[in-house]
Amino acid sequence: MTATLGRRCVAEYVGTAFLVAAVIGSGIAASRLSPGDTGLQLLENSIATGAVLVALILALQSVAAAFNPVVTLVEAALGDRDWRDVPALVVAQVAGAVTGAVLANLMFDLDAISISTKDRSAGGLWLGEVVATLGLALVIFGVVRSGRGETVAYAVGGYIAAAYWFTSSTSFANPAVAFARMFSNTFAGIAPSSVPMFVLMQLIGGGLGVVLIRFLYPAPAAAMEIL
Repeated sequence: MTATLGRRCVAEYVGTAFLVAAVIGSGIAASRLSPGDTGLQLLENSIATGAVLVALILALQSVAAAFNPVVTLVEAALGDRDWRDVPALVVAQVAGAVTGAVLANLMFDLDAISISTKDRSAGGLWLGEVVATLGLALVIFGVVRSGRGETVAYAVGGYIAAAYWFTSSTSFANPAVAFARMFSNTFAGIAPSSVPMFVLMQLIGGGLGVVLIRFLYPAPAAAMEIL
């Protein structure tokens, strides 16, 4: 592992940990602060998630700020990332996501790990994950390939906050996040039995994203570190 890859892995680990801590932690806080009002809980959860994404991408973008195995795979498929780096980055993202879930549980005086029982298995939810992940890839790489990479943090934060509402699945759009959320039996949790299909749909969405991005933006990405 090169020093540069090592720094990228640490950035991905830390960023994904904070992202998942924010997703789960804000979900727990929302359910406690607004009991019985699911719509308000989702609003609170979506605002916190969108905001933390903006902050984390701005802070870590110069090192690495994908926080998402699908985004890393799309980068590699588009030629913006060396395929040899992908396994290490994905491991860092997944490890960071699990760390974030544990931290969120502990911060709210829950067991470090509590397996979620929230079933999220339905055709509409699976379609929602395809749409959410395709849209995320389009937003990220559309912004970058149109020469506005410095605005990607705001685009991603805004998109995810909105996608919480317009997708049936509340836009997980991230295999590492989906995997980690099964370790918290709280508002943002997902049952282990639901995770494999969510991850598969996310990979399909990412693959469709590669096709669409190549068609719409055939020119290579700008020669700068974006994610």
